[in-house]
Amino acid sequence: MSDLKLTVSEIKELMEKMAASGLTALKVQDGDFSLTLKAEQKEILVQSEAASALPAVPAAVSVQKAEEPSGNIVKSPIVGTFYASPAPDKPPFVTEGKTVRKGDVLFIIESMKLMNEIQSEFDGKVKKILVQDGQPVEYGQPVLIIE
Repeated sequence: MSDLKLTVSEIKELMEKMAASGLTALKVQDGDFSLTLKAEQKEILVQSEAASALPAVPAAVSVQKAEEPSGNIVKSPIVGTFYASPAPDKPPFVTEGKTVRKGDVLFIIESMKLMNEIQSEFDGKVKKILVQDGQPVEYGQPVLIIE
């Protein structure tokens, strides 16, 4: 019998660390418990031979694949949660139609309790914000478009 126990949050943290580090596979085995995490095309798949030992976890966390919009696409550099403003009671960093300059803060991605300010690499006007405030984002997921 295995003494190894992982919570859903611990498994999610492992998945985030895998995505951030570029690690594509991880297998943990202890007695009759086995957990395999594999990243394939920006997806992290969770498989378990001892599924009854784990709480329900989605079979896959996937990136929405839509047709590539035109313009300069700002993508999430890490896995985390998207925030449009510095605090819930503050206005968003940018809105659709706002002109931005290279170096301006566009949004925050919270990852593992750290708030990461994402700056613009382009000068231009915000054409479209593709993510809603508080929504989880994946590594490489398009977040907004600057034209």
